[in-house]
Amino acid sequence: MAFHMKALIRVFQKSSARARQRRAALFREAFPLSGETRILDLGSESGANIHSVLEGTPVAPGNTYIADIDSKLIERGAKQFGFQPVLVGENGRLPFPDGYFDIVYCSSVIEHVTLPKNEVWSTRSGKEFRERSLAHQQAFAREIQRVGRQFFVQTPYRWFVIEAHSWLPFVGWLPRELVVPILKFSRKFWPK
Repeated sequence: MAFHMKALIRVFQKSSARARQRRAALFREAFPLSGETRILDLGSESGANIHSVLEGTPVAPGNTYIADIDSKLIERGAKQFGFQPVLVGENGRLPFPDGYFDIVYCSSVIEHVTLPKNEVWSTRSGKEFRERSLAHQQAFAREIQRVGRQFFVQTPYRWFVIEAHSWLPFVGWLPRELVVPILKFSRKFWPK
């Protein structure tokens, strides 16, 4: 069983890496990049993803801002890559003037902008979750548009057979009332 799980993990990791490489190529082709280009990576964690996206481009690390809700991760990215760390609160308000960035990069993040973290697991109603999440996501999108002159926002395909965050098959197709208990149970043994 352990061998099959490890093989499954390797397959997903390879597939995920190929998808990231395709997104990086798409990004580099879509935007003119120079040493002066100022980029904000929202939900960047440590900045490893934007680092690989910008690899081989003239964009200066000092002009790359990594924003996340986890201060330890962005500090690691600042030390490792020379990026500018930006701690973002749950309200999503960004501490920059209008149009400050040439490009806002937001890869696989906006789908996480849902409810306050203390309410995510306790909200079982799919309708309530969708309505409240949509309002938060719209506010987040307006904030992206406010601070960036251009933007690259990507999210996993909702109806793909394998749910992108949990790697569980068909979970994305189920109603929230079933998804919450499945995720709570599966996180005890599932690799992601």
